[in-house]
Amino acid sequence: MSSGAGGAAAGRGRYGRDEFRPEQAGEAERIDLGALAYDDLTLTRLRALGVGPGWRCLDIGAGTGTVSRRLLREAEVAGVLAVDRDVRFLAERPVPGLDVLEADVTAPDFAPGRFDLVHARFVLMHLPDPERMVSALAGLVAPGGVLVLSDTVDLTSDRTGAEFSASDGGAATDTPYAAAMRAMWQGLRGSIGTDVSWVPSYPQLLRGAGLRGVGAEMYVPPLLRGSPISRFWADTWERSRASMVATGLIDGAGIDAAVRYLDSDACAALSAGMLTAWGRKPATPGAAPR
Repeated sequence: MSSGAGGAAAGRGRYGRDEFRPEQAGEAERIDLGALAYDDLTLTRLRALGVGPGWRCLDIGAGTGTVSRRLLREAEVAGVLAVDRDVRFLAERPVPGLDVLEADVTAPDFAPGRFDLVHARFVLMHLPDPERMVSALAGLVAPGGVLVLSDTVDLTSDRTGAEFSASDGGAATDTPYAAAMRAMWQGLRGSIGTDVSWVPSYPQLLRGAGLRGVGAEMYVPPLLRGSPISRFWADTWERSRASMVATGLIDGAGIDAAVRYLDSDACAALSAGMLTAWGRKPATPGAAPR
C-alpha cells in the first residue's frame, strides 16, 4: 500500500495529508498489513513478466518499500528508484540498490528517466485524471519494458455484501462489513477524491497509451479472522472514521460493529479485489527482446 503519491480531485484533500497521514502512529504498520496480503502476488506477476537481473525499476508510491526491496533481493534487479510524496518509511530502511526520491508524480515536471519496469500499486485510484496518469507513466517505460498497475476493485454490490435470512424468506440485509465498505469508499471519494470505479478500464487505458501484450488478472484475499487483510480494513476504517460518518451511511456504532464482525467467526464476505494490469512498450527495431 502506498503512503501517498499525489493529489486528488480538484479542490479536495489528498492522501497522506487529509487521510492516512504518515506521521500518524501505526501508519507504517497499516501499510505493511496490506503488503502481507498482496506482495507475494505482485512479485509473482512481476517475475512472470520477466523482471530480473539487469532491470532498472521505478516503484511509484512505494510506501514502506516492501515491493522495492523484494525486487532487489528476490528478482535481483539492477536497481530500484522508489518514489513517494513522503519518504520517511523508505529512508528508515535503506538497502543497497534502492534509491529514494520524494516527489509528486502528478507534477508536470516529474521525469525521473526511463525504466524497464514502472510499477504502481494502490496509487492511481487516489489521483485525478487516470487516463493522463496512465499515459504519463507509459512515457517512463523504456522500449521493451513493462508498465504494471494494480488497484482496488470494489466487490461490495447489493448481493455480494448481503446475508440472507431464512426467517424472513431469504431477504437480503447488509452485513456490517458491506455497510462499512460502502461508507468508506463514498467517504474517501468526498474527502480525497479516491475513485475505484474506473479501475476495470485499466487494460483499455494501457492499450490506448501505446502498450502491447496487455493482460489483467484479479486477486481477492480471504477475509479470515486475524488475517492481514482483515486487520488492514479494520485499521483503515478507524483512520477514515470521520469521513465515513460524514456520508450519513454509517455511524460510529456501525463502524465498531463492522470491526467486530471482521474479527468474528460470523464473518463471511468478500474483500475488495486487487486488479493488476500490464502492458509492454514496443521494443526498438533490431533490439533484443526483454
